Amino acid sequence: MPGSAALSGGSAMEYLARPLSEGMAFHGPSKTLTDAHFLLFSGITGDVHRSHYDVEYAKNTRFGKPLAHGLLLASLTALGASELRDHIEGFVLVEQGCRYLHPAAVGDTVRPCFVIEKIWEEGHRKYCRVATRLENQHGRHLLEGFHCYRIIVPGQEQTDD
Repeated sequence: MPGSAALSGGSAMEYLARPLSEGMAFHGPSKTLTDAHFLLFSGITGDVHRSHYDVEYAKNTRFGKPLAHGLLLASLTALGASELRDHIEGFVLVEQGCRYLHPAAVGDTVRPCFVIEKIWEEGHRKYCRVATRLENQHGRHLLEGFHCYRIIVPGQEQTDD
C-alpha cells in the first residue's frame, strides 16, 4: 500500500492542522470479531449462508470454522469510523473495491488502515482516493482495497453534471 510505512508513525490527529495530503496515513479502531457481529450482519443483509455461523458445516470446509462475511470485512474500512471521522465533511463515496487475501473468524481482532493515495480535480469537481487495508492481530493483511470520494465543499453550489 503506498505510504504504508507512515502507518507506524504518529496518528492522524497530528495532521489536522493542515489539509489532507497524499501519503497521509491513519487508522480505524481495532475490533475483535464475535458471533454477534456475524449474526447482526446476516440479519441486515439476508446473507445466511451456513459457512458464516454453522460450526458443524464449517468443520468440513477447508477453513474448519465459520468465517466472516467478506462484505462485513469490507465495511470495517468505513472512513467515517476512522481517526478522521470529524474531518471528512463533504466526502461522498463514489466508488470502492477490494480483494480478499485471507479469511477472518470469530476471535480475530482486525484493524483498518488508510492512506490518502491521490487528490485531484476534474473540472470543478474534487476527488480523493484512499487506499484501504484490514489487518488481523498478527499483522496479516486480510483485505486490500480503495475508496474514491468526491469532495463537496460545504456551501458550494451543486450541479448534476
